[in-house]
Amino acid sequence: MTRAVVALGRRALRNTFRRPQFLAPLVAFPSLFLAVNVGGLHRTTTLPGFPAVHGFLDFQLAAAMTQSLLLGGVSSGIAIALEIEGGFFDRLVASPIPRVAIVLGRLAATAALACLQVVWFIAVGLIFGAHIAAGAPGVLVVILIGAVAGTGFGAIGVMLALRARNASTVQGIFPLVFVVLFVSSAFFPRDLLASPVDAIARYNPLSYIADGMRDPIISSISAAPVLEGLAAAGGVALVAIALSVAALRTRLREA
Repeated sequence: MTRAVVALGRRALRNTFRRPQFLAPLVAFPSLFLAVNVGGLHRTTTLPGFPAVHGFLDFQLAAAMTQSLLLGGVSSGIAIALEIEGGFFDRLVASPIPRVAIVLGRLAATAALACLQVVWFIAVGLIFGAHIAAGAPGVLVVILIGAVAGTGFGAIGVMLALRARNASTVQGIFPLVFVVLFVSSAFFPRDLLASPVDAIARYNPLSYIADGMRDPIISSISAAPVLEGLAAAGGVALVAIALSVAALRTRLREA
Protein backbone atom coordinates (compact mmCIF):
# COMPACT_ATOMS: atom_id res chain seq x y z
CA MET A 1 0.00 0.00 0.00
CA THR A 2 2.64 2.53 1.08
CA ARG A 3 4.84 1.89 -1.96
CA ALA A 4 1.88 2.31 -4.30
CA VAL A 5 0.79 5.55 -2.61
CA VAL A 6 4.32 6.98 -2.77
CA ALA A 7 4.75 5.95 -6.41
CA LEU A 8 1.42 7.42 -7.48
CA GLY A 9 2.07 10.55 -5.44
CA ARG A 10 5.43 11.08 -7.15
CA ARG A 11 3.88 10.57 -10.55
CA ALA A 12 1.14 13.08 -9.79
CA LEU A 13 3.70 15.66 -8.63
CA ARG A 14 5.85 15.16 -11.73
CA ASN A 15 2.86 15.59 -14.00
CA THR A 16 1.84 18.75 -12.16
CA PHE A 17 5.26 20.35 -12.64
CA ARG A 18 5.31 19.26 -16.27
CA ARG A 19 2.04 21.09 -16.95
CA PRO A 20 2.43 24.82 -16.27
CA GLN A 21 -1.23 25.35 -17.17
CA PHE A 22 -2.16 23.46 -13.99
CA LEU A 23 0.55 24.83 -11.71
CA ALA A 24 0.67 28.53 -12.63
CA PRO A 25 -2.94 29.42 -11.73
CA LEU A 26 -2.44 28.05 -8.21
CA VAL A 27 0.01 30.84 -7.38
CA ALA A 28 -0.38 33.43 -10.15
CA PHE A 29 -4.06 34.26 -9.70
CA PRO A 30 -4.03 34.45 -5.88
CA SER A 31 -0.80 36.49 -6.04
CA LEU A 32 -2.40 39.02 -8.39
CA PHE A 33 -5.51 39.14 -6.22
CA LEU A 34 -3.29 39.68 -3.18
CA ALA A 35 -1.50 42.57 -4.88
CA VAL A 36 -4.77 44.24 -5.88
CA ASN A 37 -6.28 43.87 -2.40
CA VAL A 38 -3.23 45.14 -0.58
CA GLY A 39 -2.75 48.03 -2.99
CA GLY A 40 -6.34 49.20 -2.96
CA LEU A 41 -7.57 48.35 0.53
CA HIS A 42 -4.56 48.92 2.78
CA ARG A 43 -6.32 51.71 4.70
CA THR A 44 -8.92 49.30 6.03
CA THR A 45 -6.53 48.53 8.88
CA THR A 46 -7.58 51.85 10.42
CA LEU A 47 -11.22 50.82 10.69
CA PRO A 48 -12.57 50.38 14.23
CA GLY A 49 -12.55 46.72 15.15
CA PHE A 50 -9.77 45.75 12.75
CA PRO A 51 -7.15 43.66 14.58
CA ALA A 52 -3.75 45.18 15.23
CA VAL A 53 -1.45 44.21 12.35
CA HIS A 54 1.88 45.40 11.02
CA GLY A 55 0.26 45.94 7.64
CA PHE A 56 -2.65 44.83 5.49
CA LEU A 57 -0.33 42.46 3.61
CA ASP A 58 0.15 40.46 6.81
CA PHE A 59 -3.60 40.08 7.19
CA GLN A 60 -4.20 39.15 3.54
CA LEU A 61 -1.54 36.45 3.29
CA ALA A 62 -3.82 33.83 4.85
CA ALA A 63 -6.59 34.74 2.40
CA ALA A 64 -4.23 34.26 -0.56
CA MET A 65 -3.06 30.91 0.84
CA THR A 66 -6.63 29.70 1.33
CA GLN A 67 -7.55 30.79 -2.18
CA SER A 68 -4.52 29.01 -3.63
CA LEU A 69 -5.27 25.82 -1.69
CA LEU A 70 -8.85 25.79 -2.96
CA LEU A 71 -7.59 26.15 -6.51
CA GLY A 72 -5.23 23.27 -5.80
CA GLY A 73 -8.22 21.14 -4.89
CA VAL A 74 -9.93 22.00 -8.17
CA SER A 75 -6.70 21.21 -10.04
CA SER A 76 -6.47 17.79 -8.35
CA GLY A 77 -10.00 16.99 -9.43
CA ILE A 78 -9.32 18.06 -13.01
CA ALA A 79 -6.18 15.90 -13.11
CA ILE A 80 -8.10 12.82 -11.96
CA ALA A 81 -10.90 13.54 -14.45
CA LEU A 82 -8.36 13.79 -17.28
CA GLU A 83 -6.88 10.44 -16.24
CA ILE A 84 -10.38 8.93 -16.36
CA GLU A 85 -11.02 10.41 -19.80
CA GLY A 86 -7.61 9.30 -21.08
CA GLY A 87 -7.96 5.71 -19.85
CA PHE A 88 -5.06 5.81 -17.36
CA PHE A 89 -7.47 5.43 -14.45
CA ASP A 90 -8.81 2.16 -15.89
CA ARG A 91 -5.26 0.86 -16.24
CA LEU A 92 -4.64 1.67 -12.58
CA VAL A 93 -7.79 -0.19 -11.59
CA ALA A 94 -6.62 -3.22 -13.57
CA SER A 95 -3.14 -3.16 -11.97
CA PRO A 96 -2.32 -5.24 -8.85
CA ILE A 97 -2.41 -2.36 -6.33
CA PRO A 98 -4.88 -1.52 -3.56
CA ARG A 99 -7.64 0.55 -5.15
CA VAL A 100 -7.66 3.08 -2.33
CA ALA A 101 -4.03 3.89 -3.19
CA ILE A 102 -5.33 5.62 -6.33
CA VAL A 103 -7.03 8.22 -4.15
CA LEU A 104 -4.38 8.36 -1.43
CA GLY A 105 -1.55 8.78 -3.95
CA ARG A 106 -3.25 11.80 -5.49
CA LEU A 107 -3.91 13.28 -2.06
CA ALA A 108 -0.29 12.74 -1.00
CA ALA A 109 0.79 14.80 -4.00
CA THR A 110 -1.82 17.43 -3.18
CA ALA A 111 -0.54 17.71 0.40
CA ALA A 112 3.05 18.12 -0.77
CA LEU A 113 1.99 20.74 -3.29
CA ALA A 114 -0.03 22.54 -0.61
CA CYS A 115 3.14 22.91 1.49
CA LEU A 116 4.90 24.48 -1.49
CA GLN A 117 1.96 26.82 -2.10
CA VAL A 118 2.06 28.04 1.50
CA VAL A 119 5.84 28.50 1.38
CA TRP A 120 5.46 30.50 -1.84
CA PHE A 121 3.13 33.03 -0.24
CA ILE A 122 5.21 33.28 2.92
CA ALA A 123 8.27 34.01 0.75
CA VAL A 124 6.39 36.55 -1.38
CA GLY A 125 5.05 38.22 1.75
CA LEU A 126 8.47 38.49 3.36
CA ILE A 127 9.98 39.89 0.16
CA PHE A 128 7.37 42.66 0.06
CA GLY A 129 7.58 43.60 3.72
CA ALA A 130 5.32 41.23 5.62
CA HIS A 131 6.24 40.11 9.12
CA ILE A 132 5.70 36.65 10.63
CA ALA A 133 5.09 37.61 14.25
CA ALA A 134 5.48 34.06 15.59
CA GLY A 135 8.75 33.46 13.72
CA ALA A 136 9.87 30.03 12.52
CA PRO A 137 7.44 28.09 14.78
CA GLY A 138 4.63 30.18 13.32
CA VAL A 139 5.72 29.31 9.79
CA LEU A 140 5.58 25.61 10.66
CA VAL A 141 2.08 26.00 12.09
CA VAL A 142 0.90 27.79 8.94
CA ILE A 143 2.39 25.06 6.73
CA LEU A 144 0.76 22.33 8.85
CA ILE A 145 -2.72 23.85 8.65
CA GLY A 146 -2.24 24.53 4.95
CA ALA A 147 -1.17 20.96 4.23
CA VAL A 148 -4.15 19.48 6.06
CA ALA A 149 -6.58 21.92 4.44
CA GLY A 150 -5.06 21.37 1.00
CA THR A 151 -5.49 17.62 1.42
CA GLY A 152 -9.15 18.13 2.25
CA PHE A 153 -9.74 20.43 -0.72
CA GLY A 154 -7.95 17.94 -2.96
CA ALA A 155 -10.16 15.13 -1.69
CA ILE A 156 -13.25 17.17 -2.57
CA GLY A 157 -11.87 17.61 -6.08
CA VAL A 158 -11.14 13.89 -6.39
CA MET A 159 -14.63 13.01 -5.17
CA LEU A 160 -16.22 15.34 -7.73
CA ALA A 161 -14.03 13.93 -10.51
CA LEU A 162 -14.98 10.35 -9.66
CA ARG A 163 -18.65 11.29 -9.63
CA ALA A 164 -18.65 13.51 -12.73
CA ARG A 165 -16.00 11.58 -14.72
CA ASN A 166 -15.16 14.55 -16.93
CA ALA A 167 -12.87 17.53 -16.50
CA SER A 168 -15.31 20.18 -17.70
CA THR A 169 -17.78 19.44 -14.90
CA VAL A 170 -15.06 19.63 -12.26
CA GLN A 171 -13.80 22.87 -13.76
CA GLY A 172 -17.34 24.22 -13.47
CA ILE A 173 -17.06 24.39 -9.66
CA PHE A 174 -14.46 27.17 -10.00
CA PRO A 175 -17.02 30.00 -9.46
CA LEU A 176 -18.53 28.16 -6.48
CA VAL A 177 -15.10 28.03 -4.84
CA PHE A 178 -14.96 31.82 -4.79
CA VAL A 179 -18.49 32.20 -3.52
CA VAL A 180 -17.69 29.98 -0.52
CA LEU A 181 -14.42 31.84 0.06
CA PHE A 182 -15.98 35.29 -0.08
CA VAL A 183 -18.61 34.41 2.53
CA SER A 184 -15.88 33.66 5.05
CA SER A 185 -13.60 35.81 7.17
CA ALA A 186 -10.62 35.07 4.93
CA PHE A 187 -10.41 38.59 3.51
CA PHE A 188 -11.84 40.70 6.33
CA PRO A 189 -12.40 40.24 10.07
CA ARG A 190 -15.70 38.60 10.91
CA ASP A 191 -16.72 41.53 13.13
CA LEU A 192 -16.57 43.89 10.14
CA LEU A 193 -18.72 41.75 7.85
CA ALA A 194 -22.30 42.82 7.23
CA SER A 195 -25.32 40.58 7.71
CA PRO A 196 -25.99 37.88 6.49
CA VAL A 197 -22.36 37.25 5.48
CA ASP A 198 -21.17 37.50 9.09
CA ALA A 199 -23.60 34.75 10.13
CA ILE A 200 -22.55 32.52 7.23
CA ALA A 201 -18.87 33.14 7.98
CA ARG A 202 -19.38 31.97 11.54
CA TYR A 203 -20.24 28.47 10.27
CA ASN A 204 -17.93 28.45 7.27
CA PRO A 205 -14.91 26.19 7.88
CA LEU A 206 -12.84 28.38 5.56
CA SER A 207 -13.11 31.16 8.17
CA TYR A 208 -11.43 29.01 10.79
CA ILE A 209 -8.82 27.66 8.38
CA ALA A 210 -7.85 31.17 7.26
CA ASP A 211 -7.90 32.52 10.82
CA GLY A 212 -5.75 29.62 12.00
CA MET A 213 -3.11 30.35 9.36
CA ARG A 214 -3.36 34.10 9.97
CA ASP A 215 -2.84 33.99 13.74
CA PRO A 216 0.90 33.10 13.70
CA ILE A 217 1.46 35.75 11.04
CA ILE A 218 -0.10 38.72 12.82
CA SER A 219 0.55 37.72 16.44
CA SER A 220 2.24 35.17 18.64
CA ILE A 221 0.75 31.70 18.40
CA SER A 222 -2.62 31.60 20.17
CA ALA A 223 -4.07 28.23 21.09
CA ALA A 224 -7.71 28.95 20.22
CA PRO A 225 -7.48 30.09 16.58
CA VAL A 226 -4.71 27.63 15.73
CA LEU A 227 -6.55 24.65 17.20
CA GLU A 228 -9.80 25.77 15.59
CA GLY A 229 -8.00 26.06 12.26
CA LEU A 230 -6.50 22.60 12.61
CA ALA A 231 -9.86 21.15 13.66
CA ALA A 232 -11.65 22.76 10.71
CA ALA A 233 -8.97 21.63 8.25
CA GLY A 234 -8.90 18.13 9.75
CA GLY A 235 -12.67 17.87 9.70
CA VAL A 236 -12.85 18.89 6.05
CA ALA A 237 -10.06 16.43 5.21
CA LEU A 238 -11.60 13.47 7.04
CA VAL A 239 -15.07 13.98 5.57
CA ALA A 240 -13.75 14.66 2.07
CA ILE A 241 -11.42 11.65 2.08
CA ALA A 242 -14.27 9.40 3.22
CA LEU A 243 -16.47 10.77 0.43
CA SER A 244 -13.74 10.34 -2.19
CA VAL A 245 -13.12 6.73 -1.15
CA ALA A 246 -16.88 6.09 -1.26
CA ALA A 247 -17.01 7.65 -4.75
CA LEU A 248 -14.15 5.37 -5.83
CA ARG A 249 -15.98 2.30 -4.60
CA THR A 250 -19.14 3.39 -6.38
CA ARG A 251 -17.23 3.85 -9.62
CA LEU A 252 -15.61 0.42 -9.27
CA ARG A 253 -18.99 -1.21 -8.74
CA GLU A 254 -20.38 0.50 -11.83
CA ALA A 255 -17.37 -0.41 -13.98
